[in-house]
Amino acid sequence: MLDTQLWHALTLSLWTGTASALLSIALTGWMLRHGFDTPLWAWLVRWLAPMLAVPHAAFAIGFAFLIAPSGWLLRALSPWATGLEAPPAWSTTQDPWGLGLIAVLVAKEVPFLLWAAASHLQRPDVAQRLRREMQLARSMGYGRRSAWWRVAWPQIRPRLRWPMLAVLAYSMTVVDLALVIGPGSPPTLAVLAWTWLLDADPTTNSQGAAAAWLLAFALSLVAALWWLALRLPAWRRRWSDGQRGPVTRARFPDAGWLGLAALAVTYFCVMLALAVGSVSGVWPFPALWPETYTGEAWASVARSAVTVSTTLSLGAASSVAALVWSVAWLETAPAIWDHWLRRLVYLPLALPPVLWVLGIHATALWLGIEATWSGLWLAHTLGCVPYVLIALSPAYTGFDPRLRFVAASLGHGRLRFLLAIKWPLLRAALASALAVGFAVSVAQYLPTLFVGAGRFNTVTTEAVTLAAGAQRSLTSAYAWLQWMLPVAGFMLAAWAGRPRRFG
Repeated sequence: MLDTQLWHALTLSLWTGTASALLSIALTGWMLRHGFDTPLWAWLVRWLAPMLAVPHAAFAIGFAFLIAPSGWLLRALSPWATGLEAPPAWSTTQDPWGLGLIAVLVAKEVPFLLWAAASHLQRPDVAQRLRREMQLARSMGYGRRSAWWRVAWPQIRPRLRWPMLAVLAYSMTVVDLALVIGPGSPPTLAVLAWTWLLDADPTTNSQGAAAAWLLAFALSLVAALWWLALRLPAWRRRWSDGQRGPVTRARFPDAGWLGLAALAVTYFCVMLALAVGSVSGVWPFPALWPETYTGEAWASVARSAVTVSTTLSLGAASSVAALVWSVAWLETAPAIWDHWLRRLVYLPLALPPVLWVLGIHATALWLGIEATWSGLWLAHTLGCVPYVLIALSPAYTGFDPRLRFVAASLGHGRLRFLLAIKWPLLRAALASALAVGFAVSVAQYLPTLFVGAGRFNTVTTEAVTLAAGAQRSLTSAYAWLQWMLPVAGFMLAAWAGRPRRFG
């Protein structure tokens, strides 16, 4: 029997996914136009790492604490704007239109797309060529805006096709964020499918698998329409019609600073809300700050040593395995294999998580490692590999091949070249990719619950589970810890990759 929520849930998934993806891409292009080749660029690149280190679930929990009817935004406005003495019955979180979910997705995906573009634009040859081409376009009468959209952006956008597809797939199929801040009645189709998959009734379980395949078909259809739209002649003429547009004087990029400042302030407020919430005691509305503070939530976290150790062990083991696999692939795979088979490696980014976790669960059952640490390690590793490969590929493929010939001319074999020259020179990129893999493992939610069969708890599963309750302080503590662990990983990566002087 067809569930009455199905089509409404599918509509919500299509709306929240496509709207957030389009907004994220538009904001990314806008910030790149105002930031590239300006004094803003170095600041923009520098602030991307702290933003990327914030897990999606932790950000969603903190954002919900900001915009909730009893949240900080309304508390700040109440004394002089609203005059409210009690939280209003407003649907600011888990609203039926999915606006809160869209806002969180945009805030998290814009830094990811900017990072993907920056990894390409930071190559000296690419940056210098784009600068020369934009200067040439401006000398022909094009304004800075026209030169960017008609010269630079058409070269950058094809490089972002996989990150864009990943953003679209994640936005349409995310589960943990939708559980925290998405619509609740009905939920998105991903959440509905996940709920059915967790049911013990075989009929309901099969219904969940069918809903996951329906979501995959909807995602494929949207991606195909997107691909066709970008190849329409009218769209192509839009970027090359020769219209010059107004010529503007070079000036300080106020708009770019505004966009970066808005992102930075949002992230700062979210993390501050989590930090204060984790130690809050009595906090009546509309008081801006808690009346009492307590460390009971952190004491409870400290007592959950098994949860933290499981998170750390899975993150370390899966990120190392993903890095070893990625290095082996980049070193040994022929170019034709890399061209065609890399699409399979990136498949987890484009598949709905509920469908992907079904395949991982079936594999774990076949191998007899379901509900074991090794099965959970395998699931986390497969989730980390695409991100580690994306993070490592630009630096690894851009390594100067002439150094290999110099080492060979001095009588050194390949292993000696790798250990003494290549890998030490790529130390920063290797450490950064390892930190990315660790952050991805910490954020894994569906594989931990499904493949682990509920026997293994991590800080992410605890944070998402607690977000459905009313324990603000404990939820904030776990969400803050979920952010601290990746930040510690990135700090260690920065320390390991820093330049060293000898002699």
